[in-house]
Amino acid sequence: MLSLPLRYAFGVTSSYIGRLAPSPTGLLHLGHAATFWAAWHRAQEHSGTLLLRNEDLDPQRSRQEYVAAMIEDLAWLGIEWAPPMIVQSRRISLYREALSRLLTAGYAYPCTCSRRDLAQMVQAPHEESDDEPVYNGRCRSLEDASSKRIEPGVNYRLRVPDGETIRFTDRNLGPQNFVAGLDFGDFLIWRKDGLPSYQLACVIDDAATRITEVVRGADLLKSTARQILLQRALKLQSPAYFHVQLLRDQNGARLAKRHDALAIRTLREQGLTPEMLPMISHSLKQK
Repeated sequence: MLSLPLRYAFGVTSSYIGRLAPSPTGLLHLGHAATFWAAWHRAQEHSGTLLLRNEDLDPQRSRQEYVAAMIEDLAWLGIEWAPPMIVQSRRISLYREALSRLLTAGYAYPCTCSRRDLAQMVQAPHEESDDEPVYNGRCRSLEDASSKRIEPGVNYRLRVPDGETIRFTDRNLGPQNFVAGLDFGDFLIWRKDGLPSYQLACVIDDAATRITEVVRGADLLKSTARQILLQRALKLQSPAYFHVQLLRDQNGARLAKRHDALAIRTLREQGLTPEMLPMISHSLKQK
């Protein structure tokens, strides 16, 4: 079973379970702080617990020093999380089991198309910059699309129900809807290098750790629609979603790890305190 009763193993006593899910590919910045604070306050409001998930499925960019830095930054921000930390790179067998189930049920198929940006697909996509383009379905109807075996060196996609509107109500931004096949197509769930995509790993880990509410940035609204389809295919319960507006720099671009001046570690070294960060956040544009 993918939805494991890990709630007790993680020492969780409340019915509310949230999570923080940074990737160790750079230093956390002020935008992360704003989102993590929102997650922390949501858990506090519900007398719940936060888990920490290390999304280290990018072997080229993940660094142990960034893992240590994110733990230090969270402590400095005053955000508490319930150990042990979940490490995605140690959970490949769970993701592989999910892919096998999707293949057996006919929801997934192999894709031989080359992708220039395939290496980025283990990361959370961002709507305005590197969101996965709508796939043209070239490999969907090939003869080997019915294969139930996981072949090495092959990419796999989820077959979406073209024309169906995926609806959900975000607890912060209200009703949302996306049309499968129009807003997004058959999306990548497994890479040919033997790693799951962000979408598949996220769904499996949220289910396995019994997450009741996902708090994250508004750039992942479309990913929620994709993940709902995965949850449906795997017969997993969907958590609630709370997407927060993004912080932006003075030019209107969303904050990213390239904004070294707004990295939490940089702000700490400049002598700022956590209490000062909201003033800096308010000076940045939100959208």
